[in-house]
Amino acid sequence: MTKLSDTQTIVLSAAAQRANMLALPLPKNLKGGAAQKVIASLLKQGLLEEIDADARIGEHVWRETGDGHGVTLAITEHGLAAIGIEPEASRDAAEPTQSDHAAVKTPTKPNAREGSKQAQLIAMLQGADGATIAEIAAAFGWQPHTVRGAIAGALKKKLGLDVTSEKIEGRGRVYRLSREG
Repeated sequence: MTKLSDTQTIVLSAAAQRANMLALPLPKNLKGGAAQKVIASLLKQGLLEEIDADARIGEHVWRETGDGHGVTLAITEHGLAAIGIEPEASRDAAEPTQSDHAAVKTPTKPNAREGSKQAQLIAMLQGADGATIAEIAAAFGWQPHTVRGAIAGALKKKLGLDVTSEKIEGRGRVYRLSREG
């Protein structure tokens, strides 16, 4: 399993949540040399890839090439897997789009890979007692904002799961996922 920093996880999670699977724009607090370092690491690990940017549809440009073309960043299948999202099927037949990003493989129906952190998170939330942010953070070694991002992004937005929460005295806010999903 690829070991990611919180910042790398945030960048990849944001890309996975976008319909076009692009990593840009980066979080507002990630600038300059720090942004360069994070992106260089993700590119080196094959979690992001550089693709031609289409300025006609307003895609953000990561860098300019020598011939005047812009390059943007897209999450790869390996990048999706690193954050616990496994594409069930890649787009083999290119759908008509305004750009030529058919080469970027995106998940059509993401699901939790057995034994992945995402599957473990789902199991925790399906338990009779549910789980708090602190309990999930402790179980995975994540920061609280990473837990909230995983719940809101991967579970709710990507997988369309119904995650509920309630405040329980002596325990705090407890998150649950119905067993039906």
